[in-house]
Amino acid sequence: MSLRFPIDHRPQTTEYRSPNTEYRIPIHLPKEPDIEYKRFILSLVPPAILLFFIWLVFVYQVTDGVDLYYFGIFPRRFNGLIGIITCPFIHANFNHLINNTVPFFFLLAAIFYFYQNVAWRVILYSWIVTGILVWLLARPSYHVGVSGQIYCFASFLFFSGIVRKNINLLAISLLVIFVYGSMVWGIFPYRPDMSFESHLMGLIVGAVLAVHYRHEGPQPTVFTKDMDEDEEEGGEPEADDNENLEPHTSNPQVKKSLNLFF
Repeated sequence: MSLRFPIDHRPQTTEYRSPNTEYRIPIHLPKEPDIEYKRFILSLVPPAILLFFIWLVFVYQVTDGVDLYYFGIFPRRFNGLIGIITCPFIHANFNHLINNTVPFFFLLAAIFYFYQNVAWRVILYSWIVTGILVWLLARPSYHVGVSGQIYCFASFLFFSGIVRKNINLLAISLLVIFVYGSMVWGIFPYRPDMSFESHLMGLIVGAVLAVHYRHEGPQPTVFTKDMDEDEEEGGEPEADDNENLEPHTSNPQVKKSLNLFF
């Protein structure tokens, strides 16, 4: 004999308790997988848009037969300053572009997913500061490509996981080393046609940004033992005047959803 139980199809809810009345107002919340899925999809949009324009410039180069190398960075020349903005959009050939497309997309998507609060600032500084350093310190030749930003993104992800002491982010750091660990050879001048200066400057800028933004976004993992010690030292937390206004629920998934929303 088999038993059948009714399935509860009601949406996940929590409640807000009014401080002046005994009424409880149910608040319907989206389920956690829905939030994470939307967050994941949104993290893919910025790198996809930037890559669209990078590929659009390359298609224009190929179809019209023009060479846009003069939009690269030429160190210590005033006419080379324009390359600080335009350099990442210019690539020497198809292999150069393909080799940069995949790491650029996945590394930047990871930054938007895990560090969404600082992602745009990381892009801005990786673009501008890396370009300025290349203009100041690199060899006198045209430097093109988005590889400097790629090294900045990889460096930011790696060092952020270390300085934040967050287990999930440390896993991302290890993944970056596993997948893109061979990139470290790109900071050495073993090929005359490669801009190792862009790679090195990007790596340095990414590490500095990771330290600078270490207090924004995900914070260090707090273990149960550490929480117990903090409670023993500090005693019971004081009651907040607005405590009754906070949402309360016994469902841990709902609590996590609230943390993501507010």
